[in-house]
Amino acid sequence: MKHRIVVLGAGYAGAYVAGTLARRLSPAGTEITVVNTEPDFVQRLRLHQLAAGQEIEAPQLADVFAGTGIRLRLARVTAVAPERQVVAVADADGGGELAYDTLLYALGSRVADQGVSGVAEHAFHVTSRPAALRLRERLDNLAKRGEGGSVLVVGDGLTGIETATEIAESRPGLSVTLIARGELGASLSAGARSHLRQACDRLGITVLEHTEAEAVEAARVLCADGTALASDATVWTAGFAVTPIAAASGLEVTENGRIVVDRTMQSVSHPNVYAVGDSAYAIGDNGRPLPMSCASAGYTGMQATAAIVGRLTGRKIPNAKLEYHGNHISLGRRDGILQMVDGEAQAKPKYVGGRKAARIKAGILKMSLWTTSHPTFGLPKRKRHLAAVPDASAEKAAA
Repeated sequence: MKHRIVVLGAGYAGAYVAGTLARRLSPAGTEITVVNTEPDFVQRLRLHQLAAGQEIEAPQLADVFAGTGIRLRLARVTAVAPERQVVAVADADGGGELAYDTLLYALGSRVADQGVSGVAEHAFHVTSRPAALRLRERLDNLAKRGEGGSVLVVGDGLTGIETATEIAESRPGLSVTLIARGELGASLSAGARSHLRQACDRLGITVLEHTEAEAVEAARVLCADGTALASDATVWTAGFAVTPIAAASGLEVTENGRIVVDRTMQSVSHPNVYAVGDSAYAIGDNGRPLPMSCASAGYTGMQATAAIVGRLTGRKIPNAKLEYHGNHISLGRRDGILQMVDGEAQAKPKYVGGRKAARIKAGILKMSLWTTSHPTFGLPKRKRHLAAVPDASAEKAAA
């Protein structure tokens, strides 16, 4: 019987790992199934551009995996039962269960309402393609009114900054306000913070610092200081959260539901389960948890791939780098910030800004898309056969 590998999620991490495993493992001994809700690959890092009205590529996953032997199952994951080694899915035909021998959990993250009332009912977000398209439709309708409109972006993290600047540049007829809970760009160096402020001024963005949203209503946001801010479209970017599926499954997770993994991305509670990307709570080489990011998805994906191939073929497992070098922030299409960080994850004094930073960010996005769309490019053509693999549970217990 073939060793069944099931990959949950086909984002930056899941698609890359699935394709790489297909190239490195012999199909005579393995079968790989990828479960994903959408039929196309979503460039999540560019969804704020999609919402602002731009067109972005969305390669079909069937084309991405063509020729790899990977089975694509378009369905929504509803539960994981690690004790029985099955995954429950729902699709147009009613769904069912998928059995696995090795599971790669890469379901990513979604918007977090932070317990603020009205977010789910009234706010827009950009953590999925359908959500970005809903916001785009709302912005289109505001433009058709011919009376302008107010857009309120709540959250001054990277997503909030990129969303506010993209909308302000692409739709100059709208009034854009960015709500920052603390100081705008607090994690950046002094020079980068100054550059960010200048960009907001140039684009006409109103920045409200030290302001906390307490409730979201259909046409306004209520703040903790009693202020009511009118809004024709409220965009919520105040954090991300993982789905509750892992926590409900019995896998060991953190308080916020991320799967706790060891240095090889293997679940510390269930050895035949691996987690990558936003779903994984992984400690980086600097001793700090890796942040939710595309870069972390890449590093954790490479490490999980090496671990799975090594354990299944009886080879030594190399350690991939688990690093975080910095942040690449787009400020519209012609401006940006490249902020590197040190070993303590603190911003270095120097930064790159302007068109050069924008070009670097565009290059990173292009490379990420190409790498994901060609998951087997450059890998050795020799496919490794499975070895007699020791029982994973016994191996973990002995350690």
